[in-house]
Amino acid sequence: MLLNGEQPAAAPTAAPSRWLQRWIHLLPPGASVLDVACGSGRNLRWLAAQGFALTGVDRDEAALGPLRSLAEIVIADLEAGPWPFPGRRFDLVLVTHYLWRPLLPTLVDTVARGGFLIYETFAQGQETIGRPSRSDFLLRHGELLAACRDLHVVAYENGFVPGPPPRYLQRIVAAREPAPLPRHRLPEAPSAAGAAEPEG
Repeated sequence: MLLNGEQPAAAPTAAPSRWLQRWIHLLPPGASVLDVACGSGRNLRWLAAQGFALTGVDRDEAALGPLRSLAEIVIADLEAGPWPFPGRRFDLVLVTHYLWRPLLPTLVDTVARGGFLIYETFAQGQETIGRPSRSDFLLRHGELLAACRDLHVVAYENGFVPGPPPRYLQRIVAAREPAPLPRHRLPEAPSAAGAAEPEG
């Protein structure tokens, strides 16, 4: 899938987002998930194996065809057409490697009470090493934090991932909190020996 008209940097594998895998424990079994700009479904396929109620949306009809047995599939141009889910809310709104700034408020609004937004995409700095390189499609410093100001931020990162392939990324997990404030379990910190933080 083209990323806003640009060929994206190559994904390391067809595996699901490690950011998604790190935080999926926050969702209850059977939660409803909207995968925005889901493409060929690398995240949807993994989520289906976890037993979630899935909806995927993208404009690439050919890529979506094989996913129809796994999820509710909606073909829509998110940049030129109307939002295809007016009034609907999801326990998780998931966005990976996609940015269309006018859609950010709608995505936040689509998170159900007690639900989450998990968002990960390219950030400023990416233009120095590869695609996407246009500033229109690279998150500015702190931009996801600003977009999620009405949600409770559980985790946020903004930096460089050496890869392969190398990428500048910004990513967030944010919740629309019920009261009282629930406890969100955080992944364990790296050990004193310097072991990498578990991503799964």
